[in-house]
Amino acid sequence: MTYTEALSYIHNINWQFCNPGLSRTRALCEKLGNPEKKLRFIHVAGTNGKGSFCAMLAAILSAAGYKTGLYTSPFIRRFNERMQIDGACIGDEELAEITSYIRPFADSMDEKPTEFELVTAIGFEYFCRHECDVVVLETGLGGRLDSTNVIESSLLSVITGIDFDHTALLGNTIQAIAREKAGIIKHGCPCLYGSQDAAALRTIRAVAHEKNAPFYAVDRSTLRVKSLTLDGTVFDYEDYTDLSLSLLGTYQPLNAATVLTAVRILCEQGDLAISESAIRKGLSTVAWPARFELLNRELPILYDGGHNAQGISAAVESIRTYFPGQTVNLLTGVMADKGYDEMIEKLKPIAAHVFTVCPGGARALSAEDYAKHFVMHHIEATAHETVEAGVRAAVLDSREKGIPLVCLGSLYLYLSATEALQKVLGGD
Repeated sequence: MTYTEALSYIHNINWQFCNPGLSRTRALCEKLGNPEKKLRFIHVAGTNGKGSFCAMLAAILSAAGYKTGLYTSPFIRRFNERMQIDGACIGDEELAEITSYIRPFADSMDEKPTEFELVTAIGFEYFCRHECDVVVLETGLGGRLDSTNVIESSLLSVITGIDFDHTALLGNTIQAIAREKAGIIKHGCPCLYGSQDAAALRTIRAVAHEKNAPFYAVDRSTLRVKSLTLDGTVFDYEDYTDLSLSLLGTYQPLNAATVLTAVRILCEQGDLAISESAIRKGLSTVAWPARFELLNRELPILYDGGHNAQGISAAVESIRTYFPGQTVNLLTGVMADKGYDEMIEKLKPIAAHVFTVCPGGARALSAEDYAKHFVMHHIEATAHETVEAGVRAAVLDSREKGIPLVCLGSLYLYLSATEALQKVLGGD
């Protein structure tokens, strides 16, 4: 099986829809000899922030000398990004080989695994073959019934934050969503909640109590942000002073506080030894695309993958902080199942002009429909047939007005938007 054939097999599964549950992933892992049972995990769920948390923690663990696996979704540029060891993505040949190895087991199952379940099994096999010391494991959706939740224990379960998203599957109250995500908490294994919502905190603490799991919550009272510029972030937290964080965005110091609390818990348990120098190196060098990422300094142009109400609120706060007193141009596209009217209202105070595009895919909202909704909210907006056309118009208008351009919305837009930017800025 070639790399292209492996991706085709993974992405073009014609198996009928399966009911949510862990039985298929468990069955497939058993056929593989349960590679997940040979690994140690830090399991991470949350509505927003979990990707950034995972990237920071993995960078710190690698800097501390541990062979560190990182499993995330969705990918931004290439599928291989979903499985990394010490910052390096799985190679094309190895992905093809492992997929070829697993395919007969998957095909032999009476109830076939879904795409995400198959990818999770590939990840477990990959990390096991390389004898990772620890794997930072991000859930795909929810927690309780997510395929990653077949693991039987974890060094630490982390719920970064709770907000409304995927309500049709997870529930339409904060408590219901929190309980689904708290499903990753394992009996006797410590858990950490990284946000401030009181209802979610009570729910997660109650689940931890039910499972006799030590419960921790992040204390942000000692967090002091000293500098937020396009060059990076400087902050203090607990006993650490002048920590340098390479990631931009006003929300990243909050995510970093959760990471540092997690590090403290892991060290106190005696599971891992992580020095201050490793913490500083990891935070100062971590890279995580599409989270208030600076794509071009001269204009400037940034990309933020905020795609729900909480994510948009965080993006707006960052825009106001980095560009005080200014409005910005927006290039944006979203999935049709998102609460985009609420998101549009949040964008209103900072939007000069909006250039809407379609991210692509069956779930995507058309550029025309999206632009109409902005206009309904009294925001100037124009729809564009292609992402490149939208980028070209947005860059030209931003240059003429002398204002920043922020690309905002679905992570599925990132690759086409950045490729279009390269063409436009390169003068093609």
